Amino acid sequence: MKKILLATPRGFCAGVDRAIHIVEKAIEKYGAPIFVRHEIVHNQFVVSNLKKLGVIFVEDLSEVPEKATVIFSAHGVPESVYQEALRRGLKILDATCPLVKKVHSSAKRHYDAGRHVILIGHSGHAEVEGTLGQLPEGAISVVRNKEDIQNLSISNEIPLAYITQTTLSVAETKQIIEALKLKYPHIIGPEAGDLCYATGNRQKAVSQLSSEVDLLLVVGSKNSSNSSRLCELGIEKGVPSHLIDSVNDIQSDWFNGIETVGVSSGASAPEVLVQEVIQWLKDHFKGIELENRVSLIENTKFNLPKELQD
Repeated sequence: MKKILLATPRGFCAGVDRAIHIVEKAIEKYGAPIFVRHEIVHNQFVVSNLKKLGVIFVEDLSEVPEKATVIFSAHGVPESVYQEALRRGLKILDATCPLVKKVHSSAKRHYDAGRHVILIGHSGHAEVEGTLGQLPEGAISVVRNKEDIQNLSISNEIPLAYITQTTLSVAETKQIIEALKLKYPHIIGPEAGDLCYATGNRQKAVSQLSSEVDLLLVVGSKNSSNSSRLCELGIEKGVPSHLIDSVNDIQSDWFNGIETVGVSSGASAPEVLVQEVIQWLKDHFKGIELENRVSLIENTKFNLPKELQD
């Protein structure tokens, strides 16, 4: 093997960076334990490190003691969870990504205007569950693909709007929106969906890289939607692609006959894991050349909650 092409941008987005800082600052200010509902972000390395600092991850608020501090993950929570935390007198720190919050606001605005909402996303994903929980049951229909749209039995007389999960495939989302508009010409929603800037930027970087590499490694956890999409994108481009949690997942036989390998990482994957992969490749393939491919530089930052600002 001769060359590594490193995709930029990659790794932490502003929402993930903010969420992790909220947890770290909360531990500094209030001390351990701090309770986090659901994984703060979908990355095993991050979750494991925070556990060492005294973070306890729970799936249900019943696991959180009275008067304790609870942090809601970057994916957002149903309104019922927020209200339950208030009723129980828990100290709430909301690490929901501001771009996910924007989707929640859109859902509420459409509902208040009398529209039925169609959510393009993956049922069961934490972000989708949080968005569904913003409105009364039955007010939102979830579709994952064009086939789901054909199965919708909503009357054309009903006002409709669509919103999307923020971490989907850019190309696939465009196709699903087109299919929705074909079936329901009166439906309204954002032209490109609600995909976040980081999702689009990382997919664009991997797409550009794919034409030059023989193998793609994407650093990210299996339950990370945006990481999975990057790996799928490589496969769609005809490049053998592997989603790896860390350097421990690498298999030597992947590199048989490979000259150029592309490396990227999902929006919830720390840069330290990427650098460990780079080092592994350098150790195993002496004299390998490293080239950083920059498609753009991201400058987005999100503020911490007021109570955690210095």
